[in-house]
Parts: sequence; structure tokens; C-alpha cells
Amino acid sequence: MKLSTVKRHLKEGAKNTWRNGWMTFASVGAVTTTLILVGVFLVLMLNLNHIANELEGDVQIKALIKHSAEDNDVQEMEDDISEISGIDTIEYLTKEDELQNLMESFGPQSKSWGMFEQDNPLNDTFLVKAVDPQNTNKVAEQMEELDFINSVNYGQEYVDTLFTFNKYSRNVGLVLIVALVFTAIFLISNTIKITILARKKEIGIMKLVGATNSFIRWPFFVEGLILGILGSVIPIGIILGGYYFITQNIMAFLQQFNFMRILDFYPFAIQVSLIILGIGACIGIWGSVMSVRKFLKV
Repeated sequence: MKLSTVKRHLKEGAKNTWRNGWMTFASVGAVTTTLILVGVFLVLMLNLNHIANELEGDVQIKALIKHSAEDNDVQEMEDDISEISGIDTIEYLTKEDELQNLMESFGPQSKSWGMFEQDNPLNDTFLVKAVDPQNTNKVAEQMEELDFINSVNYGQEYVDTLFTFNKYSRNVGLVLIVALVFTAIFLISNTIKITILARKKEIGIMKLVGATNSFIRWPFFVEGLILGILGSVIPIGIILGGYYFITQNIMAFLQQFNFMRILDFYPFAIQVSLIILGIGACIGIWGSVMSVRKFLKV
């Protein structure tokens, strides 16, 4: 395509956007409203996914070793565990380590546990993490079969509930975003369709004098792209402004109490801006494609 032709398409697309006046305003307003909702769901879904990954990353298997196990038995068990497929990390804690951790968790009240330092009833322990948290159950079952393992605990009910919740929340969020995107495509498609109806006779004449479909189509693509980009600007500003306020105020306060962490403002702001801008551009272009296709059959 020649440079002069590209300039002509860009000029015509921009001119159509300006010439349509209120229709352009209505299209941009519809895209803006839809992308605000898309952006909100996108931010929620990405943060939920981040929090879910952090929670899943904290899932670990605690295997209590029988008191009768000797040092060489412990070493053999560690070697056997390392051979299990899907193991990420293995940490060995003596019963003294376990008692110390227990005392630290109680803070000032830990003095009452000092009596157990001489006669420690706790077990030596293996703490194991799976590469894929979803495989925690399988790894735990294989560890239970090892000799000198007294019991294996990984909070099965909690973990299963966590994985189920994460799975459904991700799927629901994705479905909502896709539904909103198709709604925006429908709105832009109808708006551009109205502008094409007003120029149906002009398109017919252009076809009769030999204009190709692509020559006619490109200005409408440019128009749709401009509508999509314009409709992305306000949502980006609103969402980033709201997210910055949350990260600087609400979450900064909650994190003093070791509350869940959300994604940092930077580089998350750039990622969200590019995604929303890309969705807006795709919505505009695809809306144009759907509208123009029918009217080129002249």
C-alpha cells in the first residue's frame, strides 16, 4: 500500500469520526462505560489471581517423623522424598526447631512452654513444597507411604477449598470480561453501521467506478480504531486513579496487620493501561469489520 493511500485512509477515518458528531460521542461514551466495567473486572481478576498464587505458593506439606527414626533413617527418607516427582523444596526441622517456632508464635506467653525444653514431646519434621501446588495431594499421598513417617498434614480441606475457589473465580471473571467486550463490539458495530447507511449511496458509486473493498473498508477501520482508543482514555484514568488511591491509603493501612498484598501500582499501571488500550482498539476495529462487511456487497 502506497504512503499516499495510507495518508488518505487515515485522513478519511479521522474526518468521518469528527463529521459524525453526536454519533461519535455516543460511541465513545458506550465504549468508555463498557471499558470502565471491563477494567474494574480486569483489575479484580488480576489481583485475585495474584493473591491466589501467593496463597497457593504458601501451601506446604508437613510430615511428622516417628520418634524411633535414627539419623540414617531420616537421611534415607529425605533421599526418598527428593525422588518423588514434582517436589520443589525440602526442609528438615528438628523437634528443637519445632519447639522454638512454637514458642515464638505465642510471643510473651511462650514462657509456659519452657518446661518442654528438657523433655520435648514434638516430632522432627519435613516441610515439603510441590512445584505445582495443585499436585500437593499427590505428593502427600506418596510421602505417607514412606517408612518412619508418622503422619502427613497439609490442611487438605482448606487447600481443596482454596483451589476450587481460585478456579471458579478465575473462570467467572474471564467470562464477565469477555461478555462486556462483546457488548462493546456490538455497540460500536451498530454505531458505525448507522454511519455506513448514511453513505451507502456513496459506497455504491465508489464500487461502480472500480474501488476495491479494501480501499472502501480502510477508512472505517481507522474510524473504529479511533473510537476504541478515545473510549479507552477515560477508563484508564479512572481505574489508575482509583487503584493508586487504594494502594497508597487503604492497602497501606491493612498491610500493617499482615493483610493480603495486592499488586504494586508500578508496573501494574502500565500493564493495565496497555491491556485496556489494546482491548479498546480491538473492539473498535472488530466492530468496523462486522459493520462494513455487509454493505460492501453492492
